[in-house]
Amino acid sequence: MITQAMVLAAGEGRRLRPLTEHTPKPLIPVGGTTTLDYALDQLAAIGVTQCVVNTYHLADQIHTHLKGRTSPDIVISHEPDLLNTGGGIAKALPHFNEAPFFVLNGDIWWVDGHQSCLHQLNKLWDSEKMDALLLLVPQENAIGFDGVGDYFLTPEGRTHHRGDKPAAPYIFSGIRILHPRLLADQKVQPFSIVPLFHKAEREGRLYGTVFDGDWGDIGTLDSLKIIQEVVG
Repeated sequence: MITQAMVLAAGEGRRLRPLTEHTPKPLIPVGGTTTLDYALDQLAAIGVTQCVVNTYHLADQIHTHLKGRTSPDIVISHEPDLLNTGGGIAKALPHFNEAPFFVLNGDIWWVDGHQSCLHQLNKLWDSEKMDALLLLVPQENAIGFDGVGDYFLTPEGRTHHRGDKPAAPYIFSGIRILHPRLLADQKVQPFSIVPLFHKAEREGRLYGTVFDGDWGDIGTLDSLKIIQEVVG
């Protein structure tokens, strides 16, 4: 069982302004809780005992909010300068002791289908053949999403990015398991994790699994409104 995780909570939430001028995006409420607490509650429920949370925008609010939590144990990774997804994870790597860990975006909402999606990922994880395992959402299960999809999936579970194709059937949910070797030798500086996913794909070490529940990303004012209406 993977018992360590990271929740990405450092983004500025520019597309959610003016809400994020005074409230960090992961503390915006959806269905009576914040998306940050929802992610942490789901991690704690499957046995994750330690979680790194990175912060940047309105960081003091997140730090104060997290003081009220007892599970999982929280480690703050504050970024004086925004490091993007790759740099933020690279900065947190020393906390994971060379072992695989969950990574969740801090601005997503989901309702599990027949099982916990985190448990689903954990059961499929294989450190021998995987550098990353992505939770993929079918377009029809995405609430408030108007994009064109990110990935194709082979029968063996390998993922292939859309590339130049006009669309793909699956959206990357922002939930994944990573092995620290994916970021081996990466400097702590601003960079996106996406090129490392492409590298793992070329090496046959990027895998995915399909989520059968409902999912949404609160990245825009329109998507936030739709998700809040669905959740009630």
